[in-house]
Amino acid sequence: MKIPAKFDPIRPYNDEEVKQAFQELISDRQFSRLIKGYVPWLPKFARSGMLKMAFKLAGVKTLLGFQIKFMSPIVESVIRRCMTSISFTGHPLPDTKGRYTFISNHRDIVLDSALLDYLLIREKFETTVEIAIGDNLLIYPWIEKLVRLNKAFIVRRSLTPREMYKSSQLMSEYIHFAVAEKRENIWIAQREGRAKDSSDRTQPSVLKMLSMGGEGTFIESLKSLHIVPLTISYEYDPCDYLKAKEFQLKRDNPMYRKSRKDDLENMKTGIMGFKGRVAYECAPCIDTWLDELEGIPDGYFFDEVARRMDREIHKGYTLFPGNYIAADWLSGTQEFADKYTAADKAVFEKYLAGQLKKIDIPGKDEAFLRECMLTMYANPVRNKLAAMKA
Repeated sequence: MKIPAKFDPIRPYNDEEVKQAFQELISDRQFSRLIKGYVPWLPKFARSGMLKMAFKLAGVKTLLGFQIKFMSPIVESVIRRCMTSISFTGHPLPDTKGRYTFISNHRDIVLDSALLDYLLIREKFETTVEIAIGDNLLIYPWIEKLVRLNKAFIVRRSLTPREMYKSSQLMSEYIHFAVAEKRENIWIAQREGRAKDSSDRTQPSVLKMLSMGGEGTFIESLKSLHIVPLTISYEYDPCDYLKAKEFQLKRDNPMYRKSRKDDLENMKTGIMGFKGRVAYECAPCIDTWLDELEGIPDGYFFDEVARRMDREIHKGYTLFPGNYIAADWLSGTQEFADKYTAADKAVFEKYLAGQLKKIDIPGKDEAFLRECMLTMYANPVRNKLAAMKA
């Protein structure tokens, strides 16, 4: 399939570019050093290092082949090391040939989409997902090569309003092309950046961007993408202490901004930190209810779609004992005491103490940091209860 040249600055590699890009990737010394900690089969070839790995993977000829032969074993290794279980439940997706746009809450910079890829492969989908990733995360050349091999398209950040409009238009046109012509699935987060307090809300601007590249009315444009709200739940968020640390640093200095080093630390911690149980749950495709919004004024349309999607995402949370414990501790009640045991409380208290201990900043405010972390775990409870009542 010929891909229009206008998409070249943002699109993933195509299958014809895989071999060259893969050779460049495995020749990168920094990537070679990093990958030794992630590739489960590498110890078998330790004496010959990356040359042996390159030989083993010489059969990689397509993007899907790269994901199945290279990325899936890495993700499986992360699952074995860092999770006690992972599930993929909810409303069944009948079209395994792939033509969905998954919009999810954002828990981890790298793993949100990587785990979805793994789960779709496990469910025998014919293709995985093309992934939206911000160019602010492409810190090194090997990262851009890796994500483009992993079917990522690039979201441009830090643009002027005029540039941002043009960039959004191009990205939306590409997403529509990928779904309709390439027959690909798409994954995109519901908002720019992670919700640090785990109170997940869909940005209407994301939905507006998605509509820009389609044809017809807003409803017709969104329906052509077959959007599926997706909920990601972690029993433990390994980056919780980093998020709490950022809350205090911003509280103490409103001008504080994360550095590239901070982004790398978040990426590494998110991948390799312990997550316990992880759950992915799909809501019904929004095609089933979009027509109900016919006649809503344009100025309110995307707000209403976002509100309904939030309700679906919040209903899909899998709640764990720590979520209920955090909610009770913050409220000073025992409203959810039937959802956990004394042993659960002891485990969660020990976990919180261990995470708080990792924070090393001037003027460390333990009470504030603890409250921030408890809020992260309590908000899914609050949001799910509200969604179930709506």
